[in-house]
Amino acid sequence: MRNEESTARRGLGVRMGAALGAAVVVAVIQPPALAAPDAGSWTTETVAPGVRVRAGVLRDADAEPSWTVTVQGPGAAPLGDRSWADATAGRLRDAWFEPRVERVVWPAYADTPHGTMGWRVRVGSYATTGEAQSTREKVAAAGFTAVADWTGYDAQRPADRESVHVAVIDPARFTGTVAATHDSSVADRETTSSVAAKRHSLIAVNGGFFITADADGVQGTMAGISAYDGELESMAAGSRAALILADGGRHARIADLTSTVTARAGSSTYAVQGINRVPGKVRNCGRPGATPTESPRQDLTCSEADDLVKFTPRFRAELPSGPGTQVVLDADGRVVSTGSRGGTVPAGGSVLQGIGAASDWLTAHARRGERIALEEVVRNTSGRRVRLDADDSIVSAAPTLVKDGHIAVDAATEGTLDPKNLAFGYAWSNVRQPRTMAGLDKQGRLILATVDGRQPGVSEGFTLEEAARFMRSQGAVEALNLDGGGSTAMAVNGKLANITSDATGERAVGDTVQVLPWREPYRHR
Repeated sequence: MRNEESTARRGLGVRMGAALGAAVVVAVIQPPALAAPDAGSWTTETVAPGVRVRAGVLRDADAEPSWTVTVQGPGAAPLGDRSWADATAGRLRDAWFEPRVERVVWPAYADTPHGTMGWRVRVGSYATTGEAQSTREKVAAAGFTAVADWTGYDAQRPADRESVHVAVIDPARFTGTVAATHDSSVADRETTSSVAAKRHSLIAVNGGFFITADADGVQGTMAGISAYDGELESMAAGSRAALILADGGRHARIADLTSTVTARAGSSTYAVQGINRVPGKVRNCGRPGATPTESPRQDLTCSEADDLVKFTPRFRAELPSGPGTQVVLDADGRVVSTGSRGGTVPAGGSVLQGIGAASDWLTAHARRGERIALEEVVRNTSGRRVRLDADDSIVSAAPTLVKDGHIAVDAATEGTLDPKNLAFGYAWSNVRQPRTMAGLDKQGRLILATVDGRQPGVSEGFTLEEAARFMRSQGAVEALNLDGGGSTAMAVNGKLANITSDATGERAVGDTVQVLPWREPYRHR
């Protein structure tokens, strides 16, 4: 595999400065280039005609990562301004430590400031985490909040090792199916490899963001737009990146999508703000009326006081209970019953649950035997409607990585970080993590890629900017970031191919992208 990005290394400029009358080492660190691939460590496998998988390790022989101690900045942020950094370094020196101050610059995002992001204060360089933890305890005893960090996760330094898997699916040669699926129920969690094994998949990767804790909703349900077999199964969290797999994956595209659903009873209408989620809880926010924000906000659960939610037949779990009103609809959308919330979705039917003003609307307009029509609309950022047929599916996450052949990471717009609050999303976006990525090249070939991470000295992972650069190096002209971290997984021929980062093993996830060896009959999966 040839890395199209320059592999030239930029040096580390170090200068001596003065802070509070004492000398402090100030490191000015330039963002590194992607590591070069190790030609001897790559393997290539043709899984089926038109489906190829490459695996290998990106290595940087000049990288010298180590363990260190990082002092927490103001407001739980990892960085602070220069005056904070100088003052903190001075206090550390007064306590007989030898700190260093590092300038951290903004990554090359499309929608954030440029230049200095902030300043980081660190102590020591150690070969083992135990040594770093020992120093951290001493720093903490001196009155500082600090953590032991592996510098190989820093965006400003080259990673020594990054283990990657890249699958390329050519629709001109591949005769099977590529589809997003939540397997049997949207309210379940299952590992990527177990779904792949059941379906005899050639390739599989994890998909979009999903609920992982009961406090945020029903575990396994998606926290962003999703569709399977042409049916919308969750709504968009604002305008965020999505992979649209049309015609069983023969025509794939990437776009930022929004969604609206309108319930109509006679001449009265009410906006549905969720599908298959707990009324009042909106994971990742991004819905009208959500508080504290209607904008996308990664891993934040917003509230909706007046909330109307639809449940589909794929929600094969107990319905949420609590205050409000529930209306059960048959396959034609006619009201079967009205009452309190709870029970299950009837086969072939659907359920509406409302709280607040939405509950009042259901009580006033849902009449037994009469129809409540639901209009579902998905649009891209140009306003064009995305129509779904039975062999179409959607998986989404955030943010966009590559657009029109250029690196275009819109991390602030899609809510994975906040330039005004560095405590939000810094590690998620700017620190190396396991990542799952999807892209399309000029020929329309689908690229599915993973990088392992959180494994010091084995595989560090990518930052969002590095993920974009990597996908561009693989020929992607459009690309997006899928769910990552402990969710990152790729299965080949039904077996897990990468090393996942959770200590408990491969994580059970929400939806997945499956590459199947045949044209699948489209039905409720």
